[in-house]
Amino acid sequence: MIYLKTDEEIELMRAANQLVGKTLGELAKHVQPGVTTLQLDKIAETFIRDHGAEPTFLGYGGFPNSLCISINENVVHGIPSDVSLREGDIVSIDCGTYLQGYCGDSAYTFCVGEVDPAVMKLLKTTKEALYIGIRHAVDGKRLGDISHSIQEYCEDRGFSVVRELVGHGIGKKMHEDPEVPNYGKRGYGALLRTGMCIAIEPMINMGKRHVVFEKDGWTVRTRDRKPSAHFEHTVAIREGKADILSSFDFIEAVLGEKAI
Repeated sequence: MIYLKTDEEIELMRAANQLVGKTLGELAKHVQPGVTTLQLDKIAETFIRDHGAEPTFLGYGGFPNSLCISINENVVHGIPSDVSLREGDIVSIDCGTYLQGYCGDSAYTFCVGEVDPAVMKLLKTTKEALYIGIRHAVDGKRLGDISHSIQEYCEDRGFSVVRELVGHGIGKKMHEDPEVPNYGKRGYGALLRTGMCIAIEPMINMGKRHVVFEKDGWTVRTRDRKPSAHFEHTVAIREGKADILSSFDFIEAVLGEKAI
């Protein structure tokens, strides 16, 4: 069932999502060669709790950490560990907060030092596709309009769209209806209505679209081990223009010209 949010609920969701953005901005200061993903996880958990919220991912379905951190060929749901970031890596950091009864959810793929230009094209295309999808997140459109626009933009540029993982509705729970695929047909799917809140999250591969679910029960990687990128915003459906509740502004303030 799809739950429509009131304006008051959307403002509570905005607060949770802005905290996610601030957390990712704090992490942007630390994403560099030699830092372990577990160190990043601890920084995020402390920051979230210091701001009066809880990390949504911690314990969710048994997930052991506060962040999903996925490096290079890992698409999503990577478990933080003692693995250190290396020059040239790309690292998707997916963060969730629970604040005042509502969830925030956003993800950004960071560069670790200098990244291969072909990989940088993947990152830029994925981020651009996110905003192209968001343009269609308005009252009266269909979910397929979002999905098709993301798929078309990425495939036209030589990249592939993961099919096994999708975006989702969000609110009091992190995962609500409807599912939001990054592929589909224009004009199909659920009707978008004011008050719907969804997380749009393109997961785009440099190589083939196929993925493997690792034995740890969480990590998803590309089958051909080529890089994958992931960007995510939580948005509220409005008339005329989507209302983006999360933010990359805090990341971009830290990274400056190095931002994607």
